[in-house]
Amino acid sequence: MKNLFEPYSLPSTTLNNRVVMAPMTRARRPDHVPGPDTVEYYRQRAGAGLIITEGVFVSPQAQGYSDVPGLWTDRQKACWATVTDAVHDAGGRIFAQLWHVGRMSHTSLQPAGAAPVGPSTLQAQAHAWVQGVGFLDASRPRALGTDEIPRLTADFADAAARAIQAGFDGVELHGAHGFLFEQFLNPHVNDRTDRYGGSAENRARFLLEALDALDALIDRIGAQRVAVRLSPFTRANDLPADGQAEAMYAYLTPELTRRHIAYVHLSGTSTWAARLTSPRTSSRHSEPPTTERPSWPAASTAPAPKNSSPPTSSISPSSAGRSSPTPTW
Repeated sequence: MKNLFEPYSLPSTTLNNRVVMAPMTRARRPDHVPGPDTVEYYRQRAGAGLIITEGVFVSPQAQGYSDVPGLWTDRQKACWATVTDAVHDAGGRIFAQLWHVGRMSHTSLQPAGAAPVGPSTLQAQAHAWVQGVGFLDASRPRALGTDEIPRLTADFADAAARAIQAGFDGVELHGAHGFLFEQFLNPHVNDRTDRYGGSAENRARFLLEALDALDALIDRIGAQRVAVRLSPFTRANDLPADGQAEAMYAYLTPELTRRHIAYVHLSGTSTWAARLTSPRTSSRHSEPPTTERPSWPAASTAPAPKNSSPPTSSISPSSAGRSSPTPTW
């Protein structure tokens, strides 16, 4: 029987143990740029075999929480490089989770106060989180035009390129918890009649096109650095029950296998969803940022984080191709 704290051998590297630190939104960077506190936070937790970062927004439009760092500027890239250096110096490995919340946002968080975007105009009966205000009702979204979706795919590809240049060992697409990718997967939120709506194949097209775009970029410096997080059957963030979920994931599974991505991170949200839809809560709301500052214990005593799973394929740490300028905090 394997021990949780035994190394995990991958084709290109070895994790120090089989513990994976799941993403945890922190909301502590008002300028959307990682700072010294970010460096220290992840350095303290490098005892985990693999760290998956907090969700990192791929563009200003992607935002649905205040004070979350992004990866759409060179300054952000330079500051994330100090994070990856600290984790690698401590012997750890780290993936960046790339995030777009879609309709789960508020106009006050959007550039020029514009409406958030989604696959349709269906408004989520849920909340976005705004610093100094708290939870606000998610605004009515604007349906993305067919010609706009390649731009969003490019946002993810650009963020992935910056992540690798900043020294991340890979990237994970956040395709779970009722955010943008999962909004496209869900047939009740996605009522489109173009090539991104209707059949399971069409509703999965945006996610798979994003994976393909990332894979093409990352292959230049190392294969299998792309992963995805999924939460089949979730009801999080007012995602309607999906009677077609089995058919969707039956379609996605071989498609993901065929692409030989690094791993699939399956997130179980049944307890979270049940809690948020309890009669004791006034309405459903989005996952609040963490407020505590836990210290990751040494590998010999670290508990396995909930809702995380070990990677199943190659993760290759490298700083090749890094071109980050000196960070300015």
